[in-house]
Amino acid sequence: MTDRETKGITIYPLLLVNFIGTMGISLVTPFLIFLVERFGGNALIYGVISSMYPVFQLIGSPLLGRWSDTYGRKKVLLLSQIGTLISWMIFFIALFVPIMILVNVDSGIFGSFAMTVPLVLLFIARGFDGLTGGNVSVSNAYIADITEDKDRSKNFGKMSISTNLGFIGGPALAGILSVTIYGEALPVLAAIIISLAGVILIAFYVPESRRSIMKEKISDDFSMTSDMSERCANPAPVQKKGLRYILGLKHIPYMFFIYFLPTLGFNAFYTSFPVYAFNELQWSIAELGLFFSFLSLLLIVVKGPLLSYLSIRYSDPFLIMTGCLILGSNFILLACGSTNLIYVAAVLFAAGNGLMWPSTQSMLSKLAGKDNQGLVFGVFGSILSVASIFGLMSGGFIYELLGRGAFIVIAIIIYLIFPFSLRLRSFDQPDNT
Repeated sequence: MTDRETKGITIYPLLLVNFIGTMGISLVTPFLIFLVERFGGNALIYGVISSMYPVFQLIGSPLLGRWSDTYGRKKVLLLSQIGTLISWMIFFIALFVPIMILVNVDSGIFGSFAMTVPLVLLFIARGFDGLTGGNVSVSNAYIADITEDKDRSKNFGKMSISTNLGFIGGPALAGILSVTIYGEALPVLAAIIISLAGVILIAFYVPESRRSIMKEKISDDFSMTSDMSERCANPAPVQKKGLRYILGLKHIPYMFFIYFLPTLGFNAFYTSFPVYAFNELQWSIAELGLFFSFLSLLLIVVKGPLLSYLSIRYSDPFLIMTGCLILGSNFILLACGSTNLIYVAAVLFAAGNGLMWPSTQSMLSKLAGKDNQGLVFGVFGSILSVASIFGLMSGGFIYELLGRGAFIVIAIIIYLIFPFSLRLRSFDQPDNT
């Protein structure tokens, strides 16, 4: 599509799709640890099940990103959402399968747990969702397609707001629905309905932002008056672009590295904290849901009015550096073990993450250039998936070994970003016209 055509596309249908997709995912966040424990697992199994999504996203995200560059964003978004719908159906089935023990494990390192049939189905559900889970990278590329450079940080911030609105509604709704006589079944059923609504929205309300790729070399057999549609939709130039090509782009590998570390720490938090809340704080599903809803509400404030204000006055590198210092301090407070300090830490978590994530996405999109948005964000998603895999798996494991000391380890990882991010100030922003 031409720049003139994409300028007429509004991002709000995509924001709505992102909201309901995130809401469906976050519905089960507060009680997944309870579900895993009931089915025979422990903190390690909880971390491994949580990591299934990024493990398989590592495979699917680059491919889906490349397809979106070639065949259009809408088709790939629809495929991804259908995959999410199917995965929640498998998840729902797992709730009603008899708890048949397949393997018993009693290890000094990995703890005691039983691998059961319902746990296997949960593995499959999360893995399938990850395999078709290119919606994040494709949505980022979609935003880049229709946004001018001066508005990128603001629009990526809006995307993050829609995500966090979903994370507010999802856990809160889960807390309400899980206390009924239907237990966890009702929230999972709600996730299925929400995913179906996402399929309908993409199919009928999200316009295409990129229909074809122009050939780099036009054959002499084509006259200058040929219809434009006869010269597009040739995937050959895109298929020649792979990981080596992306890693050869100026500054792109360094940007990948910069966000690898916070993603590692961020995901370690998302497995260690629920285990901490379950074991030490003795929180209920409703209390855990309230905490995540509160955290997401704070993220909206940061990524909305605060980020819009700061992005005009400060550069992306400055916001990234400031964000990492704030985010690391949050984990220091978590290690103190006080419930009051936990909510203070949530404020720092929201401030640090809210400044870092949209600013990194904005900077990456500017450096990628127009023709590489989908593939760059696809590879970016895969690299983040690697960090997510290690973070999610290690979060529960480190907590088993160190208890609250796991949060100190995470803080050190986050603080390491600062010295490396100093170099970002020297990066030249390309002109993507």
